[in-house]
Amino acid sequence: MARTKPLIVGLGNPGAKYRDTRHNVGFSVVDALEETTGIAPTHDNRANALVGWGRYAGLQLGLMKPLTLMNRSGSAVRHVVNYSNVDPTDLLVIYDDINLPVGRIRLRPKGGAGGHNGLQDIINQLQTKDFPRLRIGIGNDFDRGEQSRYVLSRFTPEQQPDIEHALSRAADAALRVATDGIDEAMNQFN
Repeated sequence: MARTKPLIVGLGNPGAKYRDTRHNVGFSVVDALEETTGIAPTHDNRANALVGWGRYAGLQLGLMKPLTLMNRSGSAVRHVVNYSNVDPTDLLVIYDDINLPVGRIRLRPKGGAGGHNGLQDIINQLQTKDFPRLRIGIGNDFDRGEQSRYVLSRFTPEQQPDIEHALSRAADAALRVATDGIDEAMNQFN
């Protein structure tokens, strides 16, 4: 079942120094969706985010990239959800996951944060875990205590084809969630 007013949120860190890092795969998917849908998010001072709304496949579709640092994404998401009257079940939050191999994607209808601070902040701000999410695997090839450095690094040349394929599949999956609902998208992409 299609959602009534889907809002696709890509998580990442703002600024050129974070562009194309492992932690910014959510931003990369929203960038790809801008090209596909023609929806161009612009700066929303109220939310401290890039937000855009437009028509896609007969839906009023929103794209969003919080401009807060990753771990403080929740306030921006809460603000847009509140003033745009979006039900949390109509969200799709896209983010990196060290628990999945590089290039793997996984959709879930709801759940915990799994140790991801940005997602935990959204859960805290919305006061619910009941919203769909799309995880993109970035691998976990780092030494103890090096997780922060790892997630802020770029993919290796060997990993680049896998991540490019994953970003393309993630964009397709996000649009499938928007048009046909999380169950249909999970059947196709998980």
